[in-house]
Amino acid sequence: MKKLEYAIVDIETTGGNARGSRITEIAIIVHDGKKVIERFETLVNPKKEIPLPIFALTGINNEMVKNAPTFDDISEKVYELLSERIFVAHNVNFDYSFVRHQLEEAGFKWIARKLCTVRAARKIKPGLASYSLGRLCNSLGIKLENRHRAGGDADATAILFARLLEWDEEKVIEQMLKKTAQDQRLPPNLSPDDYNNLPEKIGVYYFYNEFHKVIYVGKAINIKKRVTTHFSGHNVNAQRQNFLRDIHSISFEVCATELMALILECTEIKKLWPAYNRALKKYEPKYGLYQYEARNGYKYLAIGKVTKFQLNLEHFSSLHEGVNLLQSLSHQFEIDYRFCKYDNTVTKGNLFEVELMDLPEVENHNEKVDNAIEYLKNSKQSFGIIDKGRTEEERSCIWVENGHFYGMGYLSCDEAITESSQYKENLTLFKSNQYIMQLIFKYVEKNPRKIIRN
Repeated sequence: MKKLEYAIVDIETTGGNARGSRITEIAIIVHDGKKVIERFETLVNPKKEIPLPIFALTGINNEMVKNAPTFDDISEKVYELLSERIFVAHNVNFDYSFVRHQLEEAGFKWIARKLCTVRAARKIKPGLASYSLGRLCNSLGIKLENRHRAGGDADATAILFARLLEWDEEKVIEQMLKKTAQDQRLPPNLSPDDYNNLPEKIGVYYFYNEFHKVIYVGKAINIKKRVTTHFSGHNVNAQRQNFLRDIHSISFEVCATELMALILECTEIKKLWPAYNRALKKYEPKYGLYQYEARNGYKYLAIGKVTKFQLNLEHFSSLHEGVNLLQSLSHQFEIDYRFCKYDNTVTKGNLFEVELMDLPEVENHNEKVDNAIEYLKNSKQSFGIIDKGRTEEERSCIWVENGHFYGMGYLSCDEAITESSQYKENLTLFKSNQYIMQLIFKYVEKNPRKIIRN
């Protein structure tokens, strides 16, 4: 069997992501598991400006790389040093993504098994205050010179790697290097236990940063399988790389059905406002149905844009949807068209009174408007969705009260329930919104047999 060799790599770059930034310096130390057998280090001309914050961190400026080789110039040498060797780095996915991306641009198709010294150190030397390279070296008594330069950091990583090999009595590194090992893909700051404890069930999962703040909420039919997809692939854009670096822990909540998971996901995103969630943050109703009374005593119905400071009778995702409802109400209850407003914006102070000609009697008119509003309220049904539970001993329940999502939860199969109030007593209350109601009505349409009426 061919003896394993390792390429210990450190790079400096113009920025934080491989797609938009470039390598400015690279150091590669070839190690046979006992000693260093080859070393390569060079500045690299990135063919773009080095930002001032990067210069402040590394000390590498535009003048220093002006006459340095480009990555294309050294690509063959880099490929030769890395080929058929384990790629080792501190926070390996960062360095690997840059090197792989620039080798590919230079015409070399290269992949390698990876080993992260952050993850290895966490397993072999658990309980240390920090696993950043500088603080880790300080804790372990490793001399680190020329910090934030490729050569200095690579030399320190090589010493750290050699020490980890010596201390690795339980063959942790051997397990990490297996092709099927999950450590090849997990974010550097995530505990393998968090991943291993994930269930293969329906539910919602939460990613946390180092301050235990939720940064992402997701829904899944199979939680473990879905979480794994976040860590697979070789996407090198900045958002994904920052996302993976920010993940320090995971929690989850198992749900009985996909609908419950979708509702919980929506609710949690609205409540927690995680940094890396996008779509459901933006989902808000844009238009509402409003009622106003003018100075002359006549009541108006109007469609207008939703604002934080005006309560509406009903809300809609589009102006067209709102106009259709108001037209239907005006026809059904014979409301004078002059008292129905279909403007894009509605401001109470800007509502003008209709021409004082042939007006309906005010009390009769207002009664029609009140009847339309009462009809709208009464047309909103109350019902429950009874479905399977998380176990054989329970059932799940989602309840809608007067056309709005009321809450959801779980009931014992042994409990005899005859009234709607008994269902509601067992539920956790949630805030309703249009997106959740669309999910529920879509489900009801497909599963009418699971519905109970109030």
